[in-house]
Amino acid sequence: MSQTEDYKKNRWIRSIILFLSSQTLSLFGSALVQYAIMWHITLTTQSGIMMTLYIICGFIPTFLLSPFAGVWADRFNRKRLIMISDAMIAVVTLLLAITFLLGYQAIWLLFIIAAVRALGAGVQTPAVGAILPQIVPQEKLTKVNGINGSLQALIMFIAPIVSAALLTMATIEMIFFIDVITAAIAILTLLFFLKIPLHKKASDAQMTGYLDDFKQGLVYIRHHAFLKSFFIFFAFFFVLMAPAAFLTPLQVTRSFGDDVWRLTAIEIAFSVGMMAGGGIIASWGGFKNKVYTMAIASFIMAVSTIALGIVPVFWIYLTIMAVFGVAMPIFNTPTTVLLQEKVDENYLGRIFGVFGMISTSMMPIGMLIFGPLADVAKIEWLLIGTGLLMLVLTVFFTRNKRLVEAGMPLLKEDSPDHPELGGL
Repeated sequence: MSQTEDYKKNRWIRSIILFLSSQTLSLFGSALVQYAIMWHITLTTQSGIMMTLYIICGFIPTFLLSPFAGVWADRFNRKRLIMISDAMIAVVTLLLAITFLLGYQAIWLLFIIAAVRALGAGVQTPAVGAILPQIVPQEKLTKVNGINGSLQALIMFIAPIVSAALLTMATIEMIFFIDVITAAIAILTLLFFLKIPLHKKASDAQMTGYLDDFKQGLVYIRHHAFLKSFFIFFAFFFVLMAPAAFLTPLQVTRSFGDDVWRLTAIEIAFSVGMMAGGGIIASWGGFKNKVYTMAIASFIMAVSTIALGIVPVFWIYLTIMAVFGVAMPIFNTPTTVLLQEKVDENYLGRIFGVFGMISTSMMPIGMLIFGPLADVAKIEWLLIGTGLLMLVLTVFFTRNKRLVEAGMPLLKEDSPDHPELGGL
């Protein structure tokens, strides 16, 4: 039995509790800042273009860094990478707080900070996606990812309430300082209490350069046909998700009122749905074929997107937002587990890096299209149109034989780098 297998068999529960606890705490601080900045821009500008600029600043840096971050996640200690990215985000947030306290509160500063924080997220995302299979036994991945989704939803439920309360009682700088403190606690927890054996590639001497490592990741994708179809689907899906993901706060401000409580309400409704969805997928586990689980969730999100563009009553709007939230972890969890199960551990960082490149580039592309359109057309029409296209995309997704075959459970004798998997 290898060191990693022994570790996962005997100490994985304690380790995953420490890891998820630290990441949840860090996420809480980051969510407070995210909501504070987003609402500040929404309420002070009420501009689709300004929201587009903020979103682009928050995604493009992640896209540019992803090729390197994916390689780093395979070449180096993933736990240290997570700590370094948390530290970088905390430092820039601290600098922003000090700048605001000195009286300089220009909007462009928030764009710059969003970009720098996105660099930290670009390092952290592939490392987190790749480190979980090092901690968790394969048969527990769906449950753990589902629990993680519920924890993230819980943060999304709490964070807007706390952020809104703090914005009414104190200054935005206080929220920035809270993020710094939570990041520091998370870093110290990982540093002193969590020990994870290095994966094989990180412990071996590196014989290739960064570019060669990244090219090897692309070759791996080319030799696993299901990955190509998988990534193409997500590229189109993320473009179509942009209005529902980013323009709904602006839609609520324009159509229902610009009260902070309304913006808080849609975030709470969505996060309550996500908590429920996380619990459902953690206990249910989804269909035997993960692609079918993803497809039903995609269908629900498509119908919900159309409904968000139709309903005229705010409380019904909140109900639909909650249903949308239920579908998210049912969609995301099998997506993550499918990659974690099917991809060789030594390539996971690069594969998640490519996945991050797709998600972070397609969303801004979607906003480049739909953000300016939101200033000349009703957001409701954008939601209806993208929802219908998501339904069509879901049909193509379920009819792709390579994806359906890849969604089947991994047999015991199989491994992510089993020769036969190259023909999927």
